[in-house]
Amino acid sequence: MSHDHSLNPETMPQEPEKATLEGKNKFLGLWFFLGGETVLFASLFGTYLALRNSTAGGPATTDLFGLELVFVMTMLLLTSSLTSVYAMYQMKNNNFKKMQLWLGITALLGMAFLACELYEFYHYIHEYEFTFRSSAFGSAFYTLVGFHGGHVVFGLSWLIVLMVRNAKRGLNLYNAPKYYTFSLYWHFIDVVWVFIFTVVYLMGKVG
Repeated sequence: MSHDHSLNPETMPQEPEKATLEGKNKFLGLWFFLGGETVLFASLFGTYLALRNSTAGGPATTDLFGLELVFVMTMLLLTSSLTSVYAMYQMKNNNFKKMQLWLGITALLGMAFLACELYEFYHYIHEYEFTFRSSAFGSAFYTLVGFHGGHVVFGLSWLIVLMVRNAKRGLNLYNAPKYYTFSLYWHFIDVVWVFIFTVVYLMGKVG
């Protein structure tokens, strides 16, 4: 099956990501997927809120959380959301090289976020001996934040595969929906992190 629907500035539709039935189906399918993910994260948030005071004599939220690193992580992820918006703007203008550039920056920011998160976990484990098995609070915390981190890893893997596979193909009506659905997924990850930042870290800091 050929997917050589190459775009040129004169014939490019305004929304190449939705110009084909396949593209529209990908877009619709992603919304169903994100709906399910929203329910899943909501249940994890509910579990965390129910268990956050069940420390079993171990460190509590007020002992653990420092907002400096978490603020840096938040800025990294929010900035990566902005760079993905720039990438989609370049896609709509049929500027493939600039789109790839902004997506590359998005990937680097996402990797920096993950590095900070791994450092955060390392710090909690080695400084406070706060692990997944420490308490019900520990289990709920690592499950929620780690599950989000897993989504970041998946998103980065998706993005890198997209960029490498299409590096020589350029933009076309087959891969435009794939780039667009990635950007929507990435925004979803960012929104979830804003809730984690608020519910876990800010609320945790004030007790």
